[in-house]
Amino acid sequence: MFQQRHPLTRYDHYSEFIRRVARGEENVLIAERPSILAVTSGSSSMLLSTRATDTEFFMQGIVVGLHAMLNTFPETQSLQKTAKLFYTPTWQQSEAGIPIGINSSTHNISRHMLNLYSTPAPAFQIPTEPETLYIHLLFALKDPTLGTLEANFASIIYYAFDVLRERWQELVEDIRQGRVNPQLGIAADVREKLDSVLRPDPWRAAELGAQFEKGFQGIARRLWPDLNLVITVDSGSNSLYGDLLKGHCCQGLPFYSPVYAATEGLIGVNLWPGSPERHYLLCPRSMFCEFIPVGSLEELQPQTLLMHQVKEGECYELAVSNAAGLCRYRIGDVVKVIGFHNQCPIVEFRHGQMLNVRGEKTSEEVFYQALQRAVKLWPGAELIDYCCVESGLLGHFSGGSDPHYEVFVELKGVRNLSEDQRYKLDRCLQEDSAVYKSFRLKGSIGPMRVQLVGGGAFRELHSHMLASSSSSPNTFKMHRVLRRNEFAQFIQGKIVS
Repeated sequence: MFQQRHPLTRYDHYSEFIRRVARGEENVLIAERPSILAVTSGSSSMLLSTRATDTEFFMQGIVVGLHAMLNTFPETQSLQKTAKLFYTPTWQQSEAGIPIGINSSTHNISRHMLNLYSTPAPAFQIPTEPETLYIHLLFALKDPTLGTLEANFASIIYYAFDVLRERWQELVEDIRQGRVNPQLGIAADVREKLDSVLRPDPWRAAELGAQFEKGFQGIARRLWPDLNLVITVDSGSNSLYGDLLKGHCCQGLPFYSPVYAATEGLIGVNLWPGSPERHYLLCPRSMFCEFIPVGSLEELQPQTLLMHQVKEGECYELAVSNAAGLCRYRIGDVVKVIGFHNQCPIVEFRHGQMLNVRGEKTSEEVFYQALQRAVKLWPGAELIDYCCVESGLLGHFSGGSDPHYEVFVELKGVRNLSEDQRYKLDRCLQEDSAVYKSFRLKGSIGPMRVQLVGGGAFRELHSHMLASSSSSPNTFKMHRVLRRNEFAQFIQGKIVS
């Protein structure tokens, strides 16, 4: 009856209601005043969040995930500290005084947990990302018995090691002298508090310096011999960063992605921390889920299935209803049902973004698999980062007359690629996607253009995209398909070959 009476919805169905809530109007969407107006990571739209939804997330997600983690990795029950890479978000207020920001834990919400972290409490008062990261790294390096690395996304940890590679000598010198870098732009009162907990440690500095001199392959285990686990999301758009970390800086360390969540709420929890695959058990008490078969995604009001109706091996887009005003809301995520646990579906995240210049709908997952295969055919190349742009967004700035994909890649180990090498990516995608191949053979889609960008280009794009939105570093995910001309032209300006 619910499915018959209420249509499927998208964000534009709610935007005016949320603006009314922001202005202070009561009894709109929900009966209570929201605890925050939660900013989504992808579009900077706002959704309502309540204390009840926060509690559900903690009890069904965090607590259950921790229980699974402790059972699988009992060594994490020790008193070792965690290096939690977290950046204090900048909060705004609506006209009615409702906080506007990310729907994620902050040090104000989790004060009772600060004693678990290697970073002292005063550091969470630092408002800027580069300075905060430097302090996180300083106090993590200072602790030789560190037990866990943690961040919302693998990209955060990847960029942290990138900065560590650039600034390890400064950090070692700070540990040697027992001080915070005098060149760091932080408030005097915060600096004083941080300096007060530091002492000169020439022995630890020498130990760190010796390890850095050996290079960064497997550096995490060499800096922290007792490191047990990396807790972070390393699936979806973060798969690339997870792969890079596991193959280099964090070689030999287990990774655990405890929850599958969005601004809308908790979707699933990973009960299998020891598995290399990222599978999540859906949480039916957190949000009510419906499933749209992938063959019906273009319909405005497709028929949906319920949990007991989905089939193993099939892919579906999720539509959710929650206690914060969303009813049958299409969140855009596509999942694959890979099994059941006590009749509840177990899913893996498939994709969030698609490339679509002629109706071919190439998923993020399929494209990434083709790119991985192509990189292996480029001798000496290691993929650092990538994104795509549909040629129509660039207009006359895009070469070629037929609609096509513009692919921007940052590589390590090579400075240039021949035209034949670049075309191998197009061939790999044709092999992986019969639909893309059919459009290419008909001439409806032109060959993709592979552009090499300079080293650090994606770090700069990351910073530019953050500065252009109200997203927080804690929730930012690199867009694999750029939809804003501003961002597309920014990365186009970084082309070196």
